Amino acid sequence: MPDLRLTQDPRADELLGRDPLALVLGMLFDQQFPMERAFAGPRLLADRMGLDDTATLSAAGLADADPDALLAWFQGPPAVHRYPGSMAARTQALCRLLVERYDGRADALWADVPDGTTLLRRIGELPGFGAQKAKILVALLGKQYGVTPPGWQEAAGSYGEEGSRRSVADITGPESLAEVRAAKQAAKAAAKAASATG
Repeated sequence: MPDLRLTQDPRADELLGRDPLALVLGMLFDQQFPMERAFAGPRLLADRMGLDDTATLSAAGLADADPDALLAWFQGPPAVHRYPGSMAARTQALCRLLVERYDGRADALWADVPDGTTLLRRIGELPGFGAQKAKILVALLGKQYGVTPPGWQEAAGSYGEEGSRRSVADITGPESLAEVRAAKQAAKAAAKAASATG
C-alpha cells in the first residue's frame, strides 16, 4: 500500500493509499478546486456515507445511490467540491462506467493493462477526464502507486518526467506541495501573459 501524502491529512491520505476508487475520485475532484481539498474529498464523502476508517468506497454503491442523497453528501457543509451538484453527477457516471466495464473495480483500469497507451486510453474514457487529467493520473499511478506498465512515462507526457513539479503526481509532502503550487501559478501567469501579447 503506497504511503501517499497528497492532502496533508493522514486519514484522507490513508484512504487514497488503500482504495483505488478514492484515488480516482480524488483526481476527478481536482478541478477548479485546491488540490489537497480535492483529494481529501473521498474521505469526506466516506465519512458522510457512514463508512469507518477500515472501509472502502463502493463503485456499485455510488452508482446505485439515490441522486438526492448523493447530492446531500456532496453539499455538506463543508461541501466535498466547489460544484457539488455537477461533481455528484460525474461521480455517479464514473462509478456506473466502472460497474459496466470493470466489475466495479477502479484498480481493474490498470490491473491487466499491457502498456501505458492503453492505460491512458482507459482513463481518458472516464467521465470528467480530459487529456490532461488522464496524463496526470497515469503519472500519479506510475510515480506513487506502483503502476508502471511499459511506456507509462511516455503516456504521461511531461507529467511523467522524473523530478518534475508539475502536478499532484509529484506531491510527497508539504514542501513538494508548495513547489507544485508555485509551478502551477507560474504556468498560469505565463499563459495569461502570452494571451495578452498574442
